[in-house]
Amino acid sequence: MYMPIIDAHIHFDHYSKEEQKHILQELEQYNIEALLSVSFHLESSKENLRLHKQDCRIKPAFGFHPEQSLPSTEELEQLFKFMVEHKEAMIAVGEVGLPYYMRKEQPEIPLEPYIEVLEEFVKFAKKLNKPIALHAVYEDAPTVCDLLEKHSIEKAHFHWFKGDTRTIERMIANNYHISITPDLLVEGNIQSLAEIYPLTLTMVETDGPWPFDEVFPGQMTHPKMIHETVKALAKIKSLPIEEVYKTVYNTTKQFYNL
Repeated sequence: MYMPIIDAHIHFDHYSKEEQKHILQELEQYNIEALLSVSFHLESSKENLRLHKQDCRIKPAFGFHPEQSLPSTEELEQLFKFMVEHKEAMIAVGEVGLPYYMRKEQPEIPLEPYIEVLEEFVKFAKKLNKPIALHAVYEDAPTVCDLLEKHSIEKAHFHWFKGDTRTIERMIANNYHISITPDLLVEGNIQSLAEIYPLTLTMVETDGPWPFDEVFPGQMTHPKMIHETVKALAKIKSLPIEEVYKTVYNTTKQFYNL
């Protein structure tokens, strides 16, 4: 029997219609109470809103994923306008952040314009009193922490986080939340992070449809996989699995006001 849990970060709009239908049909079976579906850009935000209207278990976040070319001023204005118009349905601002992986492939890409765009989203989240779901890893994380501290952001969620000890300590001191994927089962650095990070600041996610071939070879990423993450988390924390389930579930509900 599965205990209730929430997928704190998924790109549900990126699944095919058949995959979406299959997942939604199985949510109750696996006791997945909700899916926090983050957006890539305006069209992605519109699609996540449509999916939410179709099934209220899909909780949409609206934003602009940083691992792509920057939007024009007009595109950004249209996105913010959409977010204001649908602020009641919007569970959070996200996914937003800095383009770490794209810059690894293209080092010539300037970071400053992305920081400026991210700051607009940070201010927007502050203005609307919404949580912010962040793509901020490794050496980009301190820059993002600077922005969050500058604007006194309290509800910050660093999804699939990787970073150094000093940044982790800073994030814990600020009560920033993280979420952990099924790679917890195989990756030592994520296991170390899970061991250090307070359970009361920890959520679980799939980041689907991103595949986890090392853990679930050949399988479509499904929210049911987070149950394995919870099991691994309980083992790492040396806590009863029921306690981990309840803590992670309550943390996610409280953070996202569900």
